[in-house]
Amino acid sequence: MTTADPQAIGAVPPSNSLGAIVRRRLEALKAGDVGTLPIILGLVAIVAFFYWKNENYLSAGNFTNLMTQMAGVTTIAIGVVFVLLLGEIDLSISYVSGVAGVIAAQLQIPDESWQVKGVLAIAIAVTVTALIGGVQGGFVAFVGIPSFVVTLAGLLFWQGVILYVIGGAGVIVIEDSTINNVANYFFSDTAGYLIAAGASALFAASTLAGLISRRRHGIQTDNLVVVAAKLALFVVVIFGAVLWANRERGFPLAFLLVIVFLVFWTWVAERTTFGRHVYAVGGNAEAARRAGINVPRVRVIVFMISGLMAGLGGVIFAARLNSVDLNAGGGTLLLDAISAAVIGGTSLFGGRGRVISALMGALVISTVANGIDLLGYSSAIKYMVTGLILLAAVTLDALSRRRLERSGR
Repeated sequence: MTTADPQAIGAVPPSNSLGAIVRRRLEALKAGDVGTLPIILGLVAIVAFFYWKNENYLSAGNFTNLMTQMAGVTTIAIGVVFVLLLGEIDLSISYVSGVAGVIAAQLQIPDESWQVKGVLAIAIAVTVTALIGGVQGGFVAFVGIPSFVVTLAGLLFWQGVILYVIGGAGVIVIEDSTINNVANYFFSDTAGYLIAAGASALFAASTLAGLISRRRHGIQTDNLVVVAAKLALFVVVIFGAVLWANRERGFPLAFLLVIVFLVFWTWVAERTTFGRHVYAVGGNAEAARRAGINVPRVRVIVFMISGLMAGLGGVIFAARLNSVDLNAGGGTLLLDAISAAVIGGTSLFGGRGRVISALMGALVISTVANGIDLLGYSSAIKYMVTGLILLAAVTLDALSRRRLERSGR
C-alpha cells in the first residue's frame, strides 16, 4: 500500500504547517537567532514612551518630518550594510556624502561656465563618490591596507577637500528646484495612493512569482497563510503611511527614494550571484577565494556601492537644507549611519545581515532623536541614549553569534 503524496492532493506538508513554522522559529530563538524581534519590540517601546510623554509625537506633521529626517541616514546606511557584510568598515562615508552635496551645489551655481542643472548634476556628484569608493576599495583589496586605515585617511582627506572648495564663502546656496525637491517635494493625496497601490501590486507580483518559481523547481514554498498575512501586512502599512502623511503635506519624495533603494539593493544582495559572493566573502574570504570567487573584485565593488549610496545620501541632506556649508558631512552623521546598520541587525563580524537592517536601525535612531527633540531634552541625552542602544545591539549580536556557533547553526 502506497502513501499518497500530500503535495499531489493539495495538502500542506507537515514540515510547512503553521505549527511547524512556529516550532522552528522558537527553536531558532533558543539557538540565538533573534532576527528583527528585538528591534520591533524596541520600536514599540520607544514610540509608546514618547507618545505617552507628548501626544504630538504620532501626529501627521511629525510623521512626515520623521520620514524626511531619516531618509539621508537610511540611504547612507544601505551602503554601510554591504561593507559590514564583508567584515570591513568605511569611516569616510560622512565626508564622502558631503563631497556629493558640494559637487551638486557647485555645479548648479547660476551664471558659471560649468553650470549643470538638476538630475545631471546629481548624477555627476554620485558618480564621483562611487569612484572615490572604488579607489579606497582598491587600496583595501589590492594593496592589503586595512579598511579602517584607508577610510580613516579618506575621512580626513575629504573633509579637507570640502573646506578647501567652499573656502571663505562658508556656504553655497542651492537654487536648483530639481535638486531641492529631492528632500522637499511631497506628493498629492491622489499620487500618494497611486504609489501605495503600485507598491502593493509590485510586492504581490514579486511574491507570487517567487512562489511559482519555487514550485516549478520542486522547492518547498512558504505556507500560503503566512504569505497572505505578509501581503496583507504590507498593504496595511503602505496605505496607512500614505493615509497618515496625506493628513499633513503628503508622502515625501525622499522616502519614496529610500523605498526604491531598499528594494533594488535587497534584490542585489539576495537574488544575484554578486550578492551571494558578498555573503560568502564576509563569512570566510579564504574559502570564497578557493571556491573561485574573485575576492578583490567583490571588495572594490562593495566600496563603490558604499561611495554611491553615501553620495545619494549627501544630495538628500544638501537638498533638505537647500545649501551646503563647511560642516557638510560632519556632526554625528558617520556614527548615525554605521549605528543604523548595526542596530538594524547587520553583524560587525561579517557575513550576516540584510539591507532592510539600514531602515530598521535608522528608524530606531530617528525615532529616539525625534522624540528627544520634541520633548526638549538636551543633545547630551540624545547621544547617551543612542550610545546605549548601539552597545546593546552589538552585545546582542555577539551573544547571538556565540549561541549560534554552539548550536551548530
